[in-house]
Amino acid sequence: MSPLSDNPEPIKLRLLSFNIPAGTSTARYHHYVTHSWRQVLPHSQRVENLDAIADFVAPFDMVALQEVDSGSLRSGFINQSKYLATHANMPFWCHQSNRKVGTVAYAGNGFLSRFEPDAVEEHRLPGVIPGRGTLLARFGKGFDGLDVAVVHLALGKRARAQQLKFLSRQLDSSRNLVVMGDFNTAADSPSVRDFCETMALKAPTSGLASYPSWQPQRAIDHILVSERLDAGAAEVFDVTFSDHCPVAIEIELPASLRLESARPVITVESGGWL
Repeated sequence: MSPLSDNPEPIKLRLLSFNIPAGTSTARYHHYVTHSWRQVLPHSQRVENLDAIADFVAPFDMVALQEVDSGSLRSGFINQSKYLATHANMPFWCHQSNRKVGTVAYAGNGFLSRFEPDAVEEHRLPGVIPGRGTLLARFGKGFDGLDVAVVHLALGKRARAQQLKFLSRQLDSSRNLVVMGDFNTAADSPSVRDFCETMALKAPTSGLASYPSWQPQRAIDHILVSERLDAGAAEVFDVTFSDHCPVAIEIELPASLRLESARPVITVESGGWL
């Protein structure tokens, strides 16, 4: 294991957030109806699309995934987080299953990384309709630590506000924080704005339309970062692997912040190393 902290230069990380509804490509609104069977049954194009997604995410250092399947009927019993990590040569992966529909669909969050977290936490988000969560990877501790949270927030305004308040309590000790995911609302909405003010976060992806992927009109996918972290220009990518476009930024970490390169070890059920 080689610590990056041996290098006195600041560390730069390329971060990506991508909602990939179980690896199903949606290119038009009517596909939600005509392709609806793909949400419950396996099909060969899903694997081809996952391969394309793996190639796309491979250049990044950390990847947040939403609506990724952990191994149900519709995915051909493939844990898609593990599959993408393997094919993108990402040494570390973990997965949080938030919504299970029998054995047909296991939807949740995933996290892929080239660096090994010291701890991974799962939190269930509040809401009238269950099935939302956040996956939290902690690298180091305190002033010299980095916390990366993967979120997929509710569609309803009131539920989103509750979930963001819950997150602010869970993350209040984080000094260097990244929150990535599908917020289902704009970064300048009252609930996200209040969350950013409470947590001292900035929103480099604000205003970047990411949904729907074939004609982006809504900026609902975001990467929020601590104000004390330097962030480069945000990007949204014009790809049609999903009904969402992926968003990305590059951040620069203080030289004092320590990360460890991930190493191959035995994979565990809820996540692990490859």
